[in-house]
Order: sequence, then structure tokens, then C-alpha cells
Amino acid sequence: MKHVLLCTTWIAVIACGVAGRGQTAAPDKILLNGPVITMVREGDVVEAVAIREGKIAAVGTTNEIRALAGPKTTIIDLGGKAVLPGFYAGHDHFPSSGRVALYEVDLNSPPMGSMRSIDDIVAALEEKAARTPPGNWVVGRGYDDTLVKEQRHPTRRDLDRASIKHPIWIVHTSGHLGAGNTRALALAEITKDTKQPEGGLIRKDAASGEPTGVIEERTTLVGRLVPALSQEQRLEAVRFCDHQYLAKGVTTTVIAGGAGNAVPDLLEARRRGWVHLRANAMLSGGSGEPVPFEQVARRSEMPQFVRASGVKIWHDGSLQGFTGYLSRPYATQPDGKRDYAGYPSRTREKLFEMVKNYHRAGYQIAIHANGDAAIDDVLLAYRAAQAEMPRPDARHRIEHCQTPREDQLDTMKELGITPSFFVGHVYYWGDRHEAIFLGSERAARISPLNSAARRGIRFTIHNDTPVTPVDPLLLVWCSVNRTMKDGRTLGPEQRISAFAALRAVTIDAAWQNFEEKTKGSIEVGKLADLVVLAENPLIVDPARLKDIEVLETIVGGETCFNR
Repeated sequence: MKHVLLCTTWIAVIACGVAGRGQTAAPDKILLNGPVITMVREGDVVEAVAIREGKIAAVGTTNEIRALAGPKTTIIDLGGKAVLPGFYAGHDHFPSSGRVALYEVDLNSPPMGSMRSIDDIVAALEEKAARTPPGNWVVGRGYDDTLVKEQRHPTRRDLDRASIKHPIWIVHTSGHLGAGNTRALALAEITKDTKQPEGGLIRKDAASGEPTGVIEERTTLVGRLVPALSQEQRLEAVRFCDHQYLAKGVTTTVIAGGAGNAVPDLLEARRRGWVHLRANAMLSGGSGEPVPFEQVARRSEMPQFVRASGVKIWHDGSLQGFTGYLSRPYATQPDGKRDYAGYPSRTREKLFEMVKNYHRAGYQIAIHANGDAAIDDVLLAYRAAQAEMPRPDARHRIEHCQTPREDQLDTMKELGITPSFFVGHVYYWGDRHEAIFLGSERAARISPLNSAARRGIRFTIHNDTPVTPVDPLLLVWCSVNRTMKDGRTLGPEQRISAFAALRAVTIDAAWQNFEEKTKGSIEVGKLADLVVLAENPLIVDPARLKDIEVLETIVGGETCFNR
């Protein structure tokens, strides 16, 4: 059984009186008999680490560090268990997985859920409707048209079988499509005569012209009508996710689009002692003129706990939803399409304007781009912004970055662009990228980590939770093995070492977020954010990396999760 030991205080940043690998005052806590994998450089493994006032006070041999103990020092004998820097969730939507678990219907198919058919989806929604007052919304998330036996999206007629007394809205596994029942469409005033939105599509029946219920990209046409959760409900979702993330060794989450209530909720949850991990929140990019980033950065009352870290912009959709923007057509064409390659979220000119505005205002910019045509637009926009106003260390990002070509990786290296790869696609969707979306040649190159590493490009890897469950060690396993759900290997030439993969969830993640001076490695003076693993990931059988147990998670020197 899992137990959470709540941190009772937030450790203040105080000088530790530390010099070199030792220190002058007795530590509060010592972990010895490692290995302690510092992540400073490959092969830098020590036996013990000392913590004082929430920071790393010393690292060294067990005998060296034990000698620093005072009468009040807590000594933990690791007995050969491994210590690493706390993991980053490099791109997610915290606390959305808590909202799904507590208030929505989980419609995922195996291996994430249990839905195997549209009938299963209807039954789950019907059960939720039976517990929901008539007229109130029923919301679900995670359905995958490629994993149900019907091999299609649920339509409004399917969802009407679950209830006609409730508006029903369900979101695709990608988050980029959704489907509503007849009542939901009526409330949204979506009819056969509704004009198609820019950068999205209301799917309509070819014969009758009536909406099928499925909406691509512009899902807010219906989703905006779903009543917002109360503050207490949102805070419960934060508390749920805090435990979920800590149990996977995560000590920092990077929220890709933290608009609305995200930051105030995190601050309130912190005051209540309901959240312990740290958060970097990106704003959601709008079309207006941004305020200077310095003004945004000063808004957090607890910058060591939650900080603004830039702005998130979307420029295409999802490959598994056929809305990612490719330079060549999809391997399998959607019904009624020919030479279809997806589409961008906006024109290239509008993207250039947005990027230049945020670049001038001092933001780190992170742009969602899955298809290589979308990546072309993003790279051109970054180049134009830097030409107009050079910023030598902007560390602008590309999010997900599923299908970059070799020439695009060359440009990323030239411009100093840092990608965050959604490498979990190899496991969760690799078989369907190969058979349906991209074909074998392009599918083998999704998340080309080795190509990026050979160029010296620093990158991160992420789960995009709630799209897939938060699990940094599963990402490390994917990066090292490139194993698909069916057990086959996809693109073995893009595999990287365990150490390189661990960098992508520790020190390189800290660097990508301008936090390399305080996080990401076990070095004197850095924050004592640590994870204790049952086995050493550098020597374990690579096939077992995802099965290593997280035993303890430490934030600011305090144990916040203990199995």
C-alpha cells in the first residue's frame, strides 16, 4: 500500500555554509550506502549525500558523509538503493489527470483503460448519466477510434444511446478532437448550416450535411459550455495529482498552458499543504499584445514553488487524429480525402506575428508542432524573430516534435531550439503510426532522439499527461528500447543510452526550463529534490527500466512520498 508523508513546511532558501564537496554545519539528513547518481556527467556516481536546510550540503563516500553527522542528523541507510535527482514531468497539463479521475469518465482503451468498443463507451457514459441529475453534463475523456472494434469515432447518435436527457461531451485520447450527443450540439447551436471554424472542422454527414457530432481542433465550440469545476473540486484534483506524480518520482511538473486558475489554485493548495511538488507554468498564447515577461514572472507569491516559465502556442493538432500538419500525405487517407496531409492551426503569417510579439516581450516560447510541415513553420518563425531581435539564449522550444526531418534537426541545432519529445508514442501508438498514420519509413523516425543527441541538441521527453499516465521511467524505457505495445521494435537506430534518457528527465529538463543552477543534478548548493529507486537504472536490464519501483520522493529535503 502507498503512503504519503506530507511535508509540513516549505524549506526556505538559506546559505548552507558549504564549500567544495564538504560543509561546516551538521546536515539535517544523510543518505548513505548508495549509489547516488549525480547526473553531473556520465560515470559520476558517489555513495552518499548530505542535506541541510533543503539543499544539497555535501556528496562523497559513505565514510566521508557519515563523519559530517551531528546529534540531530537523520541518517538513512540506502542499502544499495539508487538515488537520483527528482524527475521532471517535462510537458503535461497538471492537474488534468486528477479532474479525469475524480469527475469525468475514463474512456481509454488498453493498455491505459478498458474500452474495447463503442458499446463499452456508451455503457460507461450511461452509467455516469444514471448518477447525474437530468440536464447536467456528462463528460468523458480518452476514447481512441483506432482501438475500438468499430474503428471509428462515436457519433452523436451513438452518444444519444447513453442519454438524451443529458448533454454529453467526450474528448479523444489526443485531446484534439471530441464528440457530442444531439443535446450537446443543440446547446452549442451547431447545425448543418454552421460555418466551419478557422483551424478546425465540424464533421458533417456527406449525404445529409448534418453534423456527425465529431469536432476537430476547435473543441471549445462545445467544451466551453461544460460548467467549470468549483475551486474546491479543482483543489481536490491538485491533491490527487500531487500524490500521483510524487509516486512516480516527479518533483517538478511543467504545465504546458497554465492559463486561468492553474497558478492561483497551486498557490492555494500549497497554503493548505495539499501539494508538494514544484511547478513551472506556461501561459496559453493569445492573439493580443503580450505584457513584458518580467511583469508576469513577478506575479508568483512563491517563485521557488510555482513560477511562470514562458508561453505555449499550438500550431497543429494530433497525428493520431489526422490533424497534425505533414509535408507529405498521411499513409492512410481519411474517408473522402485525397492527398490529405493535415492542416495548421493558423496561417504562417499569423504565427510569425505571434512569435515576434512574445519574443520581443522576453518570453521563452514553446510551440506545439507534431507534423514536419508545422515544424517548418515554427523554425521559420523562430528564425525571423531572432533576426529581428537577437536573443542568444532564448531556449525556445518545440513541443511533441514527432516527425522532424534531419534537415530540421540541423536547423534546431543552428538556432538553439530545444525540443520536448513525446517519446511515449513509440509504445502507445507506434504500431498505428506504422500501419495507419505515417507508414513504416516515417514511423521509424518519430521522436528521433539519437539523431538529436548526435547533433548535441539538448531535449526532454514527456508523457503529456493526461494523454498518457505520468511515468518518467516508462519514458526512459521507451527511449532506450523503442518497444511498441505489440512487443516489436520501432526505429532501433533512434535508441539512446539509459544515461542520456535520464538526462532528459533531470538535468537537461532543468536546463530547458532555465533551472540548471538549482535543480536537475545532485551538486552542492542545489535544491534537495531527490528520488530513491529500488534498483540502479544504469545497470539494470534495459527491458526492465519501466518496472523499477520508486521507493521515496524527497522535495526540498523533506520526504513527501514513501512506499
